[in-house]
Amino acid sequence: MDNMPQTPPFTGVFGSNGYNMNLFQTKEEGCGGLYYHDDTLVSGSLDALINHLVPTLDYYPDRTYIFTFLLSSRLFIHPYELMSKVCHLCVEQQRLSDPQADKMRTRKIAPKILQLLTEWTDTFAYDFRDERMMRSLKELTHRLASGDELYRKAVQQMTQALIRKLTVLSQYEEALGKISATAAERLTVLKAKPQAVQRDLLATCSDPFTVAQQLTHIELERLSYIGPEEFVQAFVQKDPLDNDKSCYSDHKKASNLEAYVEWFNRLSYLVATEICMPVKKKHRARVMEFFIDVARECFNIGNFNSLMAIICKWPHVTLCPSSPLLPSPPLCSSSPAGNLLPAARGSETLLSLFVFQIVIPFFSLFIKDIYFFNEGCANRLQSGHVNFKKFWELAKQVSDFMTWKKVECPFEKDRKVLQYLLTAPVFTEDALYVASYESEGPENTMEKDRWKSLRSTLLSRV
Repeated sequence: MDNMPQTPPFTGVFGSNGYNMNLFQTKEEGCGGLYYHDDTLVSGSLDALINHLVPTLDYYPDRTYIFTFLLSSRLFIHPYELMSKVCHLCVEQQRLSDPQADKMRTRKIAPKILQLLTEWTDTFAYDFRDERMMRSLKELTHRLASGDELYRKAVQQMTQALIRKLTVLSQYEEALGKISATAAERLTVLKAKPQAVQRDLLATCSDPFTVAQQLTHIELERLSYIGPEEFVQAFVQKDPLDNDKSCYSDHKKASNLEAYVEWFNRLSYLVATEICMPVKKKHRARVMEFFIDVARECFNIGNFNSLMAIICKWPHVTLCPSSPLLPSPPLCSSSPAGNLLPAARGSETLLSLFVFQIVIPFFSLFIKDIYFFNEGCANRLQSGHVNFKKFWELAKQVSDFMTWKKVECPFEKDRKVLQYLLTAPVFTEDALYVASYESEGPENTMEKDRWKSLRSTLLSRV
């Protein structure tokens, strides 16, 4: 539609600096149930915020507001309830249900409503796995497209794009299930017949750069399927100012976020397993050196999550491109967006290593920062108004993530290496202890007793 506002590529709705929150200023000005400070919305009633989301003939909400409100609103209201309210406001305010309504008026407002729905379905597509959401969407778009071929085509394109996204998500979840099943089967074989599993990662691929590239493929793929709303839904708790009916208690689980965290844990245990498996000390040392090289290549690429997964079980070791092993200073900053990157930016030599401009942050730190920020700031003010000042900042952090996950991996896939990384057998914590003792031998009576106890327990599970 020529007269529909165009949505630019999503590169972070807040720009480079975000909003000036003026946290220590308290003077506010009210406007229709919304309160502003220095032209920035800082609080408002839920109803007023919903009204602020709905376009009119002479108003369309800012993209930063749309993203922030759709992200945070699920703390107070189900997405399907919000969609129902938005649809009701659109129909009633713009008289879309009136067959005698001015067609010119409808033609002016329809592109704006369709744009809002397009931004919702594009950025928060997973909300529409709920049949109630789809039903409301179909009812509203039917009213907009009725009798106008131009709008009908736009609605069809939006709906098809949404269905494609949801179909790809279902296929991804199915693939994850198959990968997990294969890994479980191979672990069963490893427990029953350790000698039958002689192959290791080095036998599959001896090039650290190739392994780092394939790790980056896995990281970026799993990042790409995490919906921004999962960062909020992971921490949803009952709002004491809401009743049971309005509390968002049956929210969709943050399954893609959880799958990404599980991948980090799997990689950590895979590295430890690979190191403990060889019988000869010389071979174990070679495997350790190999993973140090892989970690360094991950650093060079900008894949800090894989880097941390590889070395997280080596508490007294850190890595940098100039030296494989150094005494351990703090490895990452408190900044969720940068992690190791701020140190690299201080040196033109190190900066030149980021050829592909990939930034995959240490995800556990990023999640932790969001969690503590959420816990440290109230969702509502004492007046009962939504503390929108908090949600501008929360959305800024999630917007950074949206930028990271849009990066396409520039490396070619190596199916053999990917399959190994995703499905190779991985020891549990107890099994790693036993394997470690059997490789090096316990050094004292306490370690001997622990080894015997763990070994007996593990054998009884086989």
